[in-house]
Amino acid sequence: MKNIPAHFYKVYKQAISDYHVFDDVDHALDNAFGPGTIEHIAYEKSWIDTVQWHLEDLIRDPAIESLAALRIKKRIDQLNQKRTDIVELIDDYFQRKYKGVPCQMNARHNTESLGWALDRLSILALKEYHIDIELGRQNATEAHLAKCMNRKNILLSQKDDLLQSINWLIEDIEQGRKINKVYRQLKMYNDVEFNPVLYKKLG
Repeated sequence: MKNIPAHFYKVYKQAISDYHVFDDVDHALDNAFGPGTIEHIAYEKSWIDTVQWHLEDLIRDPAIESLAALRIKKRIDQLNQKRTDIVELIDDYFQRKYKGVPCQMNARHNTESLGWALDRLSILALKEYHIDIELGRQNATEAHLAKCMNRKNILLSQKDDLLQSINWLIEDIEQGRKINKVYRQLKMYNDVEFNPVLYKKLG
């Protein structure tokens, strides 16, 4: 895997494309990669992001009923936790990969882990996919298409910058200039032991 972020991006794009064959938030995940591989983890992560993207669209329907909206909101929360768990699996993978690399005396921390940088790349891939859909809309106005093309150009620029930045971070980690440290999210609202609304109900 010579270009790690580009490889992840390719897996993300495949997951997004595979999802849209069915375009159904309830369609079961059929992972294209074997268990135990980093590609398997990346594919599942992108599939979850894609399902969540479409749930976010559904919940914004002005005609949605309250109970349906509540069910979707709960599902979004569950997917968010799953997404966080998977990003931490990605971080664990890189922690194992670079555990033998000695850090230089002046090595510094980064503002985010490799896993969370690659998470941003997954979301960017989704934005790019859906901007392309908008650009292909038959009934779109010229003004809408111009707005979409402007966004597309921004996304392409951001993608290039993000791919390069992740590669630089990996290079710094491999050379010992950056510390590959995992930062856990430690979310509390989904945990009955930490959310006071939940644990008070248990007495």
